[in-house]
Amino acid sequence: MHTVTVILVLVLTVVLCGFVARTRWVRLPLPLVQIAGGTGLALFGMQLPLDPEIFFLLFIPPLLFLDGWRIPKGAFFSDARSILMLAIGLVLFTVLGMGFFIDWLIPSVPLAVAFALGAILSPTDPVAVSAIAAGNPIPPRLMHILEGESLLNDASGLVCFTFAVAAMMTGGFSIGAASLSFVREAGGGILIGLAISWGVGLANKWLVSKVGEEPGLQILISILIPFAAYLGAEQIHGSGILAAATAGVSMHYADLIGRPLAATRTQRKAVWDTVQLVLNGVIFVMLGAQLPASIGSLQAASIEVGAGSAWKLPLYVVAITVGLTFMRFLWVFISMKLTLFKQNKKDRLAGKQQGKDDKQLVRPGLRLLLVASFAGVRGALTLAGILTLPLFLPDGTRFPARDLVIFLAMGVILLSLVLASITLPLLTKGLVFAPPARRSSEERNARSAAAEAAIARLEKVCAGIKTEGKQQVVTEAANRLIEAYRRRLAYGESSNDEAARMQELARTERALRLEALTAERDELFRRRISGELDDAIHLRLLREIDLLEATLEE
Repeated sequence: MHTVTVILVLVLTVVLCGFVARTRWVRLPLPLVQIAGGTGLALFGMQLPLDPEIFFLLFIPPLLFLDGWRIPKGAFFSDARSILMLAIGLVLFTVLGMGFFIDWLIPSVPLAVAFALGAILSPTDPVAVSAIAAGNPIPPRLMHILEGESLLNDASGLVCFTFAVAAMMTGGFSIGAASLSFVREAGGGILIGLAISWGVGLANKWLVSKVGEEPGLQILISILIPFAAYLGAEQIHGSGILAAATAGVSMHYADLIGRPLAATRTQRKAVWDTVQLVLNGVIFVMLGAQLPASIGSLQAASIEVGAGSAWKLPLYVVAITVGLTFMRFLWVFISMKLTLFKQNKKDRLAGKQQGKDDKQLVRPGLRLLLVASFAGVRGALTLAGILTLPLFLPDGTRFPARDLVIFLAMGVILLSLVLASITLPLLTKGLVFAPPARRSSEERNARSAAAEAAIARLEKVCAGIKTEGKQQVVTEAANRLIEAYRRRLAYGESSNDEAARMQELARTERALRLEALTAERDELFRRRISGELDDAIHLRLLREIDLLEATLEE
């Protein structure tokens, strides 16, 4: 009963924090409000222990699965080089750089423990970034790169963390064994993720072809897939995190084969939006609930630094956060230079082959580099990972500097969130990426092809009807639809000025239709309240209006 009460209180806190963050007198990003809410619960005596094993099982798989599922696949694979350089290269750079830096900064921390802290601080939290930058969004392409980075760097960071802890526990470390273990864990996770997603997808498609599709069952299947992938990978000592992310990426392609019903897609999206809202909120509330305990451990942490050195701990947090940001800035600068150099060389070769003049490539400015650097905030994954540090070494002595590194990790998480909430809205204001030139033409061509296919299908349906009375009604309805599709084709083929005028006309028509639907809905509610309309009819008519309104969304 206590567990159920805790869950209900957590969800209620997420709801209240959501309302507070949307009020006009609160200017804080939602994650910080949720952290404050969790701190308030802890101060009022509610115990919210963060069990790392439960956290990794219940929270990480569905969120990574959803990120992999929804990330634009074209952007993900087109920027694969940049993503891998951040997800693997930056993690290794951070582990080595911060390991030696922390060992130098705090001599009482053994080198292996310093590497462990650097490793667990290397994964980033895109959930916090997107929430913080919601008012001034990060340019889409950069956001896609950051999302792709977070899908992979969780696994690489945790693997490095595991190796560092093992080195501390055993007193030895082998580069060859570590590399082999990394390949085995990463490869096993990816293979299991692919196998689970495609296996479930094919089995589900066969069952649906036999008995039909039920949206509720399809939603349950999609919720179970990330947990199956995570647990399956853990059973073979693979990366459960990579398995969940890979299952999410491949789920997109499984949907292309299975082609779920529109009702399934609509309801599934609503359910997953709610799951994402709840899990993200609970993560930050629980993170805030650990803050009082972390502050309470100041005395134990200061003992590990040295008697009377408690005042140094906040300075260490600041120094480590600055070091992480600087290393990220340096790596982003170098990786972008390399990426642009290769792209510039490729474009010049292509231009020479086509007989075109060389074009100067637009290089990213300082603001863009700063955005990518400050976007590397740390989140609950870092805290959950650092809490898995063992209490004792094999010889029975206490694990060295455990309280200290837990405090430092918590401090870096909070400071990076605060820094991002201050800097990102300022840096991203007015910062945009020019969309690829071919994307607009792809969309226009796809719309035209879809409209032509619809016209051909309607004409075929009309030609196949033989009953005279029915044919007249169907033909009249089809002609109205065909006229709408022809207007869409004309819009796509118009000149720039005419296209702009028709686009303005479409926006105005959409606004008027939304106003009309609002009036319809208001009248239905009035009739239902006055008793003039039956409840079942009211709900059916209201759903029709809601579906029509959904088709008018931008």
